[in-house]
Amino acid sequence: MNPIKKLIDRLSAFQLIALYYFLAVTVSFILLSLPVAHQEGVKWTFIDALFTAVSAVSVTGLTVVDTSQTFSVAGMWILAFVLQIGGIGIMTLGTFVWLVMRKRIGIKERKLIMADQNQSNLSGIVKLMKQVLYLILLIEFVGGLILSMYFLKYYDVQSAFLHGFFSSISATTNGGFDITGSSLIPYKDDYFVQFITMLLIIFGAIGFPVLVEVKDYLFNQDRKHASFSLFTKITTLTFGGLVVVGAIGIYALEAGFSFVGKSWHEILFYSLFQSTATRSGGLTTLDITQLTEPTLLFLCMLMFIGASPSSVGGGIRTTTFALNLLALFHFARGNKSIKIFKRELHQADINKSLMVTMMAFILVFGATFLLSLTEHNTLLENLFEVCSAFGTTGLSLGITSDLTVFGKCIIMVVMFIGRIGIPSFLYLIGRRESEANYHYPKERVIIG
Repeated sequence: MNPIKKLIDRLSAFQLIALYYFLAVTVSFILLSLPVAHQEGVKWTFIDALFTAVSAVSVTGLTVVDTSQTFSVAGMWILAFVLQIGGIGIMTLGTFVWLVMRKRIGIKERKLIMADQNQSNLSGIVKLMKQVLYLILLIEFVGGLILSMYFLKYYDVQSAFLHGFFSSISATTNGGFDITGSSLIPYKDDYFVQFITMLLIIFGAIGFPVLVEVKDYLFNQDRKHASFSLFTKITTLTFGGLVVVGAIGIYALEAGFSFVGKSWHEILFYSLFQSTATRSGGLTTLDITQLTEPTLLFLCMLMFIGASPSSVGGGIRTTTFALNLLALFHFARGNKSIKIFKRELHQADINKSLMVTMMAFILVFGATFLLSLTEHNTLLENLFEVCSAFGTTGLSLGITSDLTVFGKCIIMVVMFIGRIGIPSFLYLIGRRESEANYHYPKERVIIG
């Protein structure tokens, strides 16, 4: 047997997924380093290229260079292509290639897709990936067309087309990259651009299965008997609740500070856009360095939660946050099981949500601690950068380009883990799942 094939066969699905993402970073590094991708006279170092490649594949948006001043038009399209790979997912695009080549998708390939998309079973996985790919491309195309036509009021035809489709891809994949040089601040008074961008961010972050179920419901003639899964119900309720609570929180914290003198509609869109962007979008319509410390800590919490599972975003994910809250509520009431929407949750899922949250706290604390040892920033600036990387959000207080090589490596690791997810990361460094064939006597332990 070929040694390489033998080695691949020994790897678990999660290890293979990580390997494929490493390869994607390598390819992206090469593409973004091509001379045609840069403007003349631009300084482009190895660490800059690697950091940008990791940020693009993980669809984070943190960058050590000014995208508008660094990349040529060709480079911007290359960056958009890399965002597409990272956002839709390696295995979703791989499924499309396999189907085009008429390759049989066996059990091993289906397990890879399941691991990449954080699915719990193999049933209908290929059909789901086909629908996800078509839906995301359709959303990006429609969003790009709308923005391109609208941007004609700002740019010439070629520039409007570039800005429109790049913005659509960046928002839908929650990439957080911009080619204006100052995110969406130039459109801080243009509510149409903000509204379309928020919709695209939500489509990308709410979860692919949710989009598929909504599509099936809209095109189902027998809607009376149609029903949504528990995942879709919990995800939609939590996602919407976080956006609303986030907007209210930002308004309440900034009402007496940066929002003083602003009109009601300015405050509404500032609050709503930033709350939506913290799901994983990373774009901004205001200078976040002017926000108060309590607001920045609040944004850290929102970025830590992140987007939904099986989406383009990172963080602990919305369902993890929801299950943690449900577990606390039911524990306080003395309930031994969690019931919601006339369904009972699996204890394994509750344990997994608690494990993910604990590991995420350890990761964020550890990364922030390491940055505090080597970087000359405040603790809040370091924490904000780490939470942004873990949530693959891309918001920054302006310290990214000033990080040391060690600091940039720490952020790259956090971005990568944020993209593949905590469970995949733990399975990556662990062994294959196995069930012990023996048990020891059980004994209770005092807790709390």
